[in-house]
Amino acid sequence: MSTERVSAPGAPAFDLDGAWRLHPQASVRPESFGALLYHFGTRRLSFLKSPTLLAVVKVLDDHPTARAACRAAGVSDAELPSYRRALESLAVATMICERTTG
Repeated sequence: MSTERVSAPGAPAFDLDGAWRLHPQASVRPESFGALLYHFGTRRLSFLKSPTLLAVVKVLDDHPTARAACRAAGVSDAELPSYRRALESLAVATMICERTTG
Protein backbone atom coordinates (compact mmCIF):
# COMPACT_ATOMS: atom_id res chain seq x y z
CA MET A 1 0.00 0.00 0.00
CA SER A 2 1.10 3.52 -0.56
CA THR A 3 2.11 5.46 2.52
CA GLU A 4 1.72 8.83 0.79
CA ARG A 5 -0.82 11.07 2.52
CA VAL A 6 -2.75 12.90 -0.15
CA SER A 7 -5.59 14.80 1.44
CA ALA A 8 -5.16 18.38 2.46
CA PRO A 9 -5.52 19.30 6.13
CA GLY A 10 -9.20 19.72 6.91
CA ALA A 11 -10.28 17.90 3.74
CA PRO A 12 -12.89 15.18 4.19
CA ALA A 13 -11.52 11.67 4.49
CA PHE A 14 -12.21 9.05 1.86
CA ASP A 15 -15.82 7.86 2.16
CA LEU A 16 -15.73 4.13 2.81
CA ASP A 17 -19.52 4.10 2.73
CA GLY A 18 -19.69 5.53 -0.78
CA ALA A 19 -19.90 3.56 -4.01
CA TRP A 20 -16.57 3.49 -5.91
CA ARG A 21 -15.15 1.89 -9.03
CA LEU A 22 -12.00 1.76 -11.10
CA HIS A 23 -11.87 4.88 -13.28
CA PRO A 24 -12.88 4.04 -16.89
CA GLN A 25 -9.52 5.39 -18.15
CA ALA A 26 -7.48 3.35 -15.66
CA SER A 27 -6.01 -0.05 -16.34
CA VAL A 28 -4.78 -2.65 -13.84
CA ARG A 29 -1.82 -4.93 -14.48
CA PRO A 30 -1.33 -7.55 -11.75
CA GLU A 31 2.25 -8.07 -10.59
CA SER A 32 3.88 -10.33 -7.99
CA PHE A 33 3.99 -7.43 -5.49
CA GLY A 34 0.39 -6.29 -6.12
CA ALA A 35 -0.30 -4.35 -9.31
CA LEU A 36 0.44 -1.38 -11.53
CA LEU A 37 -2.37 1.04 -12.29
CA TYR A 38 -2.06 3.29 -15.32
CA HIS A 39 -4.42 6.16 -16.08
CA PHE A 40 -4.57 6.81 -19.82
CA GLY A 41 -6.01 10.31 -19.38
CA THR A 42 -3.50 11.66 -16.88
CA ARG A 43 -0.67 9.30 -17.90
CA ARG A 44 -0.09 8.66 -14.22
CA LEU A 45 1.22 5.38 -12.84
CA SER A 46 0.39 4.05 -9.37
CA PHE A 47 1.72 1.01 -7.58
CA LEU A 48 -0.45 -1.25 -5.45
CA LYS A 49 2.02 -2.84 -3.09
CA SER A 50 -0.47 -5.29 -1.65
CA PRO A 51 -2.35 -8.19 -3.24
CA THR A 52 -5.20 -7.45 -0.83
CA LEU A 53 -5.45 -3.85 -2.04
CA LEU A 54 -5.56 -5.20 -5.59
CA ALA A 55 -8.42 -7.49 -4.54
CA VAL A 56 -10.28 -4.50 -3.06
CA VAL A 57 -9.85 -2.44 -6.25
CA LYS A 58 -11.00 -5.37 -8.39
CA VAL A 59 -14.26 -5.79 -6.45
CA LEU A 60 -15.15 -2.13 -5.83
CA ASP A 61 -17.74 -2.15 -8.62
CA ASP A 62 -19.30 -5.39 -7.33
CA HIS A 63 -20.18 -4.00 -3.89
CA PRO A 64 -22.44 -1.17 -2.72
CA THR A 65 -19.64 0.52 -0.74
CA ALA A 66 -15.86 0.59 -0.50
CA ARG A 67 -16.25 -0.77 3.04
CA ALA A 68 -18.14 -3.80 1.69
CA ALA A 69 -15.45 -4.32 -0.97
CA CYS A 70 -12.78 -4.23 1.75
CA ARG A 71 -14.66 -6.80 3.82
CA ALA A 72 -15.10 -9.03 0.75
CA ALA A 73 -11.35 -8.87 0.14
CA GLY A 74 -10.65 -9.94 3.72
CA VAL A 75 -9.64 -6.59 5.24
CA SER A 76 -10.05 -6.67 9.03
CA ASP A 77 -11.40 -3.84 11.18
CA ALA A 78 -7.87 -3.16 12.43
CA GLU A 79 -6.56 -2.87 8.84
CA LEU A 80 -9.40 -0.67 7.59
CA PRO A 81 -7.78 2.73 8.37
CA SER A 82 -4.70 1.94 6.26
CA TYR A 83 -6.89 0.69 3.39
CA ARG A 84 -8.98 3.85 3.65
CA ARG A 85 -5.79 5.92 3.23
CA ALA A 86 -4.67 3.80 0.27
CA LEU A 87 -8.06 4.13 -1.43
CA GLU A 88 -8.05 7.87 -0.73
CA SER A 89 -4.68 8.09 -2.47
CA LEU A 90 -6.07 6.23 -5.48
CA ALA A 91 -9.11 8.53 -5.57
CA VAL A 92 -6.94 11.67 -5.49
CA ALA A 93 -4.83 10.17 -8.30
CA THR A 94 -8.09 9.55 -10.24
CA MET A 95 -7.41 5.81 -10.42
CA ILE A 96 -10.76 5.16 -8.77
CA CYS A 97 -13.85 7.35 -8.89
CA GLU A 98 -17.22 7.58 -7.24
CA ARG A 99 -19.89 5.42 -8.81
CA THR A 100 -23.34 6.83 -9.24
CA THR A 101 -26.14 4.57 -8.15
CA GLY A 102 -29.56 4.34 -9.69
